[in-house]
Amino acid sequence: MRTATLGPAERIEALAGMAERELDVLVVGAGVVGAGTALDAVTRGLSTGIVEARDWASGTSSRSSKLIHGGLRYLEMLDFALVREALKERGLLLERLAPHLVKPVPFLYPLQHKGWERFYAGSGVALYDAMSLSSGHGRGLPVHRHLSRRGALRVAPCLRKDALVGALQYYDAQMDDARFVTTLVRTAASYGALAASRARVTGFLREGARVVGARVQDVEAGVAYEIRAKQIVNATGVWTDDTQALIGERGQFHVRASKGIHLVVPKDRIHSTTGLILRTEKSVLFVIPWGRHWIVGTTDTEWDLDKAHPAASSADIDYLLEHVNTVLATPLTRDDVEGVYAGLRPLLAGESDATSKLSREHTVAHPVPGLVVVAGGKYTTYRVMAKDAVDEAVHGLDQRVAPCVTEDTPLLGAEGYRALWNARARIAAQTGLHVVRVEHLLNRYGSLTEQILALIAEDPTLGEPLEAADDYLRAEIVYAASHEGARHLDDVLTRRTRISIETFDRGTLSARVCAELMAPVLGWDEHQIDKEVEHYEKRVEAERESQRQPDDLTADAARLGAPDIVPI
Repeated sequence: MRTATLGPAERIEALAGMAERELDVLVVGAGVVGAGTALDAVTRGLSTGIVEARDWASGTSSRSSKLIHGGLRYLEMLDFALVREALKERGLLLERLAPHLVKPVPFLYPLQHKGWERFYAGSGVALYDAMSLSSGHGRGLPVHRHLSRRGALRVAPCLRKDALVGALQYYDAQMDDARFVTTLVRTAASYGALAASRARVTGFLREGARVVGARVQDVEAGVAYEIRAKQIVNATGVWTDDTQALIGERGQFHVRASKGIHLVVPKDRIHSTTGLILRTEKSVLFVIPWGRHWIVGTTDTEWDLDKAHPAASSADIDYLLEHVNTVLATPLTRDDVEGVYAGLRPLLAGESDATSKLSREHTVAHPVPGLVVVAGGKYTTYRVMAKDAVDEAVHGLDQRVAPCVTEDTPLLGAEGYRALWNARARIAAQTGLHVVRVEHLLNRYGSLTEQILALIAEDPTLGEPLEAADDYLRAEIVYAASHEGARHLDDVLTRRTRISIETFDRGTLSARVCAELMAPVLGWDEHQIDKEVEHYEKRVEAERESQRQPDDLTADAARLGAPDIVPI
């Protein structure tokens, strides 16, 4: 196995390695589906490369509701196959593949009508639990329970007494989506995949009708590469149509973007020991526990503006506050909002009724020889989407290829995690860190925590928390740059950590110290440190300004006021 380190040197080596010889599979796009596809391909013994135009998970896969769930509302749509598939994947992630990253989370569903609603909703949740257990991977979560109004108010005192007549409580799971994708990429690299971020595909290489490779621009160094591959997988999510356009072929389906925004508020603003799930006139609204915070979301609106930086408008924020306040005894206000983030769901919109009905289901196509396209789906079922994409690619390979093994391939950090968790008090005593700090590290890095602790042993100052974001240790910032492929300050504050949405200053007070910690690893001088900090501050101000705008058009214009970071 290769190293799982994704530092600056490894990135350059990966790009050079991809250009040196023909790969079996080149994956374009490193969101959760692309990263999962790279892991699937390389663990079948295929020579594999993956390139991403920006940072790992910089699009949809870092801006989700952070849930691994079966999709309870899809039961109401009678989409039993999708729910059953998602529940199996949820169980696999909790029990086997990523127990360090995926955790159970309780949700309370308030009932507003006596009699029939408890029977109707209760039947649905009972079926949800039964399908989970029947998958063979559902025993890691408690089953649902019925609560009276008094019982519901005991676990969620934040609720207005007149907002419910009783409640149901059930369990799903959650994860840090961007951290999960980074771990997927590193796991693929550990099995031999070549991975490079900030490497943009600018065109495809063709021999007649066949796609035989891609032109890739190293955005950081300005160097162009020609990477040849027997099969290319387009896993670019909401950019699928843009990527398809590079080959000049009409796609078999189209992907449209649906915007969902989320608010982050401090834990003390909502007094509850459980998450909440509420009905709205359009879909559902979640209030999700998130460390010392709550995530409130989401919206579902058409978006046809800038895909790289979807903007949350003032109307979006008001919509969420208005709906969540219908059940809260102490309403939330704008002043309670620490962070706001907007993401785009890739929804299939086919040219016929047959594909347009797919919605959150996924599809795989082989529009031209040598190119596979995978699109649609939901975060929870990324592994199934990746398997289907590689299965399709294998049809174009003139060789025998092993079947998918990712159902039995734990992600980096999973092996040994439970043993280290049981020993967390001893680790705390040995390292001098508080046991809460050790738990924090174990739930972000699993058994790779030992690498963080090694950095702290070498430089004890790295064991200190960041002053303006004390949930995180200084060592985590260094590790993000040295091991996790972070190339810029924005990568660290927005995706390797969640400082950008977990602090009222949106990370501006942490920006300079984080840039200074990254500088030795990435070779930055004072000028580059200043440039990184200035860019980040402009990004935050542009986002704040967009959130003061009344609609999508003006919010998008305001957000585009901050340009992307200039390459080093």
